[in-house]
Amino acid sequence: MNNKNQKLELTWIGKENWPRLEPRVLLEDPKKSYHAAQRVTENDLFDNRLIFGDNLLALKALEQEFTGKIKCIFIDPPYNTGSAFEHYDDGIEHSLWLSLMRDRLVLIQKLLSDDGSFWVTIDDNEAHYLKVLCDEIFGRSNFLSTVIWQKKYTQANDAVNFSDNHDFILVFAKDKTKFILNSLPREEKQNQAYKNPDNDKRGNWKATPLHAKSGGSNSTKFIYKFNNGVVWTPPTGTFPRFREESLRRMDNNNEIWFGANGKSIPSRKTFLSDVKQGVSPKSIWLYDEVGHNHEARTEAKLLLPDDPFGTPKPERLMQRIITLATNPNDLVLDSFAGSGTTGAVAHKMGRRWIMVELGEHCQTHIIPRMKKVIDGIESGGITDAVGWKGGGGFRYFHMAPSLLEKDRWDHWVISKNFNAAMLAEALCKLEGFSYNPSDTIYWQQGHSTERDFIYVTTQNLSRDQLQQLSDDVGQERSLLVLCSAFRSKSDGFTNLTIKKIPKQVLASCEWGHDDYSLNVENLPKAPTKPKQKSLFDIAGGDK
Repeated sequence: MNNKNQKLELTWIGKENWPRLEPRVLLEDPKKSYHAAQRVTENDLFDNRLIFGDNLLALKALEQEFTGKIKCIFIDPPYNTGSAFEHYDDGIEHSLWLSLMRDRLVLIQKLLSDDGSFWVTIDDNEAHYLKVLCDEIFGRSNFLSTVIWQKKYTQANDAVNFSDNHDFILVFAKDKTKFILNSLPREEKQNQAYKNPDNDKRGNWKATPLHAKSGGSNSTKFIYKFNNGVVWTPPTGTFPRFREESLRRMDNNNEIWFGANGKSIPSRKTFLSDVKQGVSPKSIWLYDEVGHNHEARTEAKLLLPDDPFGTPKPERLMQRIITLATNPNDLVLDSFAGSGTTGAVAHKMGRRWIMVELGEHCQTHIIPRMKKVIDGIESGGITDAVGWKGGGGFRYFHMAPSLLEKDRWDHWVISKNFNAAMLAEALCKLEGFSYNPSDTIYWQQGHSTERDFIYVTTQNLSRDQLQQLSDDVGQERSLLVLCSAFRSKSDGFTNLTIKKIPKQVLASCEWGHDDYSLNVENLPKAPTKPKQKSLFDIAGGDK
């Protein structure tokens, strides 16, 4: 018998293997960062981030600073279809794909704000497995919808079975009780049903039925007589939508319509001024509303005619997602940035953004695209619809190398690429401290609380040096000291915790692992299992 409270989990080969991610330092490259020559409006946003590097390591690098701060995360990951794209190798064995997606989703869930939401595009190959995986990570109670996006408008008559015309967009909230889905703006065609045939001073209205398809058990006996003498009862099989006192109020307020002759079946006058000014989104998004693949490829060709991105998403699709999920100045993250559509649309809509991309199209597609957006010379997509004129900017980051590397004797040592500041920042991340070096106190390089600090040095510290540190720190504060070596017993200083580097951090992470991309060879290795002893070993062996 099933226990209804039992937590159901998706299982697959290798699920128990988790990567031990190194929290990398992000290094800004000012030469590739970009901003407008001047402010266009007072609302220009400059602190957007484009990160070049493996997206799993990048998510880990963002964890400390951005946990609980991102309002909307959208990803368009490789679909695991078995086909090859120019910019992605899309297609790996099913269980490996699940492991690689799981690792990213866990970090994504942490980064979301409590009122944030997660949106992921996928097709039939993995959609239903991905839904169950997301249920496990986000909680089934936080599932919002499966949106169907009509990505093609033509029928493929050469299809073996069904013509593939749609993708799915799975939508989850971080906390469904705190998430608010925005409305879509009303369109003119939605207002065309509202007229004013009786010149009501309250403006346009439309007639809506007084009956409903469901109601109370005694509703079939309902009879009401209006002020003009018309007697009304709900049609057979239906029920009154309103109580008698509500009908009386509407009748007295000239909110009931009896047709031009005054004798037709009564209906309620629903005024346009009373309906909400936005509309709730449907779960089916048609191509004429949010764009399609052909529209997206046309946009890509306008941006880079000689090298358009192969699998873009239309800007109108991203506009709808960002409209529903965020408000101006909110933070949007896309860790599979592709050609940069998410950042381009977010920028035009006044949202802050972070994009991550490992492929070379970060340089060849995203940077040129965002420069055009910032300079106001990119005319495609939603530019005209939102009245975009340019402005703002972004900062470009790449990931620092692994903190540790092996020397010629195969020993782990601190990478020669790290200077003192990079080393301090890296070890702050590793130990869970916020890197914030003091301008006046040399040993205050970071903090975890107002009284708990960290100091990183490659020196061999003598007892006198440790005593001086202990005196400076005082008994009201504590200091974690990371150094190459120390010549004293560490338990002699109650306000200091002393660790040797790299010895004390060797077991913390997978060092030197730079690529966790969606390729089989980049998967984490299974933990080494201890060799099982044979009966021969247990008996003592050959003596």
